[in-house]
Amino acid sequence: MTTSPHSTSIDLARRLGTNAHVCEVVQNTSLSTSLREIVLQGSAVDLCGVPGNDVMIRMGDDSGSFTRRRYSVRSVDPERDQFTLWICTTHDGLGSQWAQSAAPGDAVDVVGPRGKIPLDPNADWHLFMGDVTGFSAFYRMAQSIEAPGRATFIVEIDHDDDTPSAQFSEGVAVSAVFVNRSGRSRTDPSGLLSGLGAFAFPGGEGHAYLFGEFSLINVLAAALLDRGLSDEQINRKAYWRVGRRNAQNGEPEKDQS
Repeated sequence: MTTSPHSTSIDLARRLGTNAHVCEVVQNTSLSTSLREIVLQGSAVDLCGVPGNDVMIRMGDDSGSFTRRRYSVRSVDPERDQFTLWICTTHDGLGSQWAQSAAPGDAVDVVGPRGKIPLDPNADWHLFMGDVTGFSAFYRMAQSIEAPGRATFIVEIDHDDDTPSAQFSEGVAVSAVFVNRSGRSRTDPSGLLSGLGAFAFPGGEGHAYLFGEFSLINVLAAALLDRGLSDEQINRKAYWRVGRRNAQNGEPEKDQS
């Protein structure tokens, strides 16, 4: 297995002030119709940062060209030096193809940690909203909440089995609303807005984390502002964008066209 990152990864990590390492795939399993769980080994602590952070993976296509895709870290096992990614494979793209074909023993060029959305330590309650691409970050962040905190998930799913479970700290109140897309467009916010409409804000200070499709999370942010949250209480992270391939940095283009 290759043990040294590609020179472009080393240069990128240097510019970003982060790390570049080569990891090995140790497991690739199906979690649901839409999600695959990939376990990687090597430099887990250095690469994965804090809950909410992600990693950049260098991958190639059939033409020999290379690009990068970013994935939020689901969990880290320091003792085994392993970390886990949950990757949605419902989109026809390079990342989805990689997630379905990655096999034990494969070498993976990884840069990390990346991301600027940690859990708000001062919030009394936390709202996690988006589509299935957000589960990886949502669950890792929620598992870091200390009692007597609260975590609420409002997530739009594509299939009935797209509801992976997780264990959370004792004393943390957890509730979830899973909204089946039921054939709606991936940019149709009506399902998630309906779920949000049924959510009564608890007392105290709250914080919302919106992860998923670009246009969808912008609509959700506007709805939360209308409900009284401030910009400082809302974090947005677009993983993908309908009809547009992600840019070379692994994220969707941010222009509004």
